[in-house]
Amino acid sequence: MIYFDNAATTLVKPDKVYKALYDTAKTAANPGRGGYPPSMKASEIVYSCREEAARFFNVKEPERVIFTTNATHALNIAIKGAMADGGHAVISGYEHNSVYRPITAMSENHHIYYSIADAPLFKPRDIIQSFIEQINENTRYVICNHVSNVFGYILPIYEIDELCASRGIGLIIDAAQSAGVVKLDAGKLKACEYICMPGHKGLYGPQGTGMMICTGDKKHQTLIEGGTGSLSNEAKQPGFLPDRFESGTLNVPGIAGLLEGLRFVVKTGADKIHCIERILTKQLIEGLYSIPNIEVFASEDPALQSAVVSFRGKDGCEEISEYLASEGICVRAGLHCSPLAHKNANTYNTGTVRVSFSYFNTKKEVDKFLHILNQYQSKKKN
Repeated sequence: MIYFDNAATTLVKPDKVYKALYDTAKTAANPGRGGYPPSMKASEIVYSCREEAARFFNVKEPERVIFTTNATHALNIAIKGAMADGGHAVISGYEHNSVYRPITAMSENHHIYYSIADAPLFKPRDIIQSFIEQINENTRYVICNHVSNVFGYILPIYEIDELCASRGIGLIIDAAQSAGVVKLDAGKLKACEYICMPGHKGLYGPQGTGMMICTGDKKHQTLIEGGTGSLSNEAKQPGFLPDRFESGTLNVPGIAGLLEGLRFVVKTGADKIHCIERILTKQLIEGLYSIPNIEVFASEDPALQSAVVSFRGKDGCEEISEYLASEGICVRAGLHCSPLAHKNANTYNTGTVRVSFSYFNTKKEVDKFLHILNQYQSKKKN
């Protein structure tokens, strides 16, 4: 099997991730709920992961790292808390449904409204200008992904942050496709209040893990309340981090696996991972351009392209994906939970076939993929 759907989840993990899951499930209990060894071990694992994540993203305090079940969970906490008092938000035209659907639901049921900053693919100046045009006097937040999950488009997130800071507007970043691969330094962000991410993609953690990093100091409304192991005598949710946003039992085995995934990224080097993925991406794009009747959506500037590439053929994306699957190659076809991105790229009616790499993919796998796709296209032509 050749696995090229890492934008959905990195199926192949470092061996230490699997071992941590198994060992922790057997030996660690509930963190912060007792002074006995299994509970203390759980607390140690959880705090170690907070520390590792805080160092990696250059966050000043580990307590600002909030554990969630995935990026969607983190984004819902951030968006629904930040926009609870109403107002206007601007989202990019490349947002995943984990942003698009919560903000749409809130606009139907609350006193908020939103605008979409549309711009052509791989045109960073244009998207900045679109944000400028959509921001108004009532705008409270900009919500933007760092990398498009459909096209691998690396958006100018630091420039967007500068724009927000100059207007006194908060920024919420969806780092689902960038965390662990494309560098994101929280210490350099001025307007950003939340960075949301999954653990199971570029950080090589297990499914069911995610993080919301609180880079701002506002005490927004909570999404859920409950047991935290702290201030148990009070009816109100604790106001301090991380307890304010963490209620109930944490996924300690998953966090242990995420910790090992983070350690792998740190030891290997995010720049090295990005470099290897960039080599594979270049090889893929060049190969796709040589195959007849394939339309490729990619940037000539490697600084704008991550290891996620979309293409489509005349005979339908689903059919191509099914054929590749029959040959043992795993890719994704369709709208990829991101209709806005497809509308921007004029691929909404067809969708795309998406190829996405991880550190564990190889040039040999790319060669085989291109050979099989070329065979398929040749058969269709005949």
